[in-house]
Amino acid sequence: MGDLATDTAIAACADGRFTANLSRDWEIWGPQGGYLASFALRAAGAHCGLARPASIVGHFLGVASFDAPIDITCTTLRAARAAHSVRVSITQGDRAISEAMVWGIVADLPALAHHDAPRPDTPSCQELPTIEERLAAIGADVETRFAFWENFEQRPVAFSETWMERATGAYPPEWMQWLRYTPTAAYADPWIDACRLLVLVDVGSWPAASSYHNQAELYAPSIDLACELHRIRSDAEWLFVHAHSACAADGLVASHQRVWADDGTLLASGTSQLLCRPVRG
Repeated sequence: MGDLATDTAIAACADGRFTANLSRDWEIWGPQGGYLASFALRAAGAHCGLARPASIVGHFLGVASFDAPIDITCTTLRAARAAHSVRVSITQGDRAISEAMVWGIVADLPALAHHDAPRPDTPSCQELPTIEERLAAIGADVETRFAFWENFEQRPVAFSETWMERATGAYPPEWMQWLRYTPTAAYADPWIDACRLLVLVDVGSWPAASSYHNQAELYAPSIDLACELHRIRSDAEWLFVHAHSACAADGLVASHQRVWADDGTLLASGTSQLLCRPVRG
């Protein structure tokens, strides 16, 4: 398992430029999209120096290698009293890896306040067994295909003993799960703690789609990601993710994700567009 703060650390090289190394602990078909976007988020925070991020919108342009450092370049597009807009380009050698736009904001802004996003009516994290406990109860081996999932304690809302034999369409295209990061559950730095939410906003998209489809010929990596960071709550260790894929057509898969704190407060929401690709090998 990896620590998110350590594994998204950046080193300043020059004005607006940074370098970083990727950790294989966050691998799913290469570096997980939200994990890669976390480098853009942290670099934007270091570049603008504001209190916290408000949002990030990005395109994934290439699959980065774990065997070489990435280069990060930040450009200020707008610097106002209350907010900064930063463009973040990530490259590796001569290859473009991602482009992102990040808004950072100052603290103590005048604010409206309302909350009309109830968490789905499901058991709390304390009421649900872990994925390891569910598998052990049916005598299944605890195997993790991707290293990425070792970074969490997982408590799924639903569990099927015959999941691998399900018929396509037997389950709705959604994914609901409680997750807590390990070994460090949360971070005091708002820019690092926001990375927790960014990773989860991205990760729910494919599990939601594959809940509906049982096939092994295709996979669908994210080609873009948009995340709105409503609240940063370092006191919220357990996070609830609800992902719903409303549509898949023309080789694309759309998905919308929301992340709540365990007290029912919405922390982040976002969308992913996935591109279907054939499985090889």
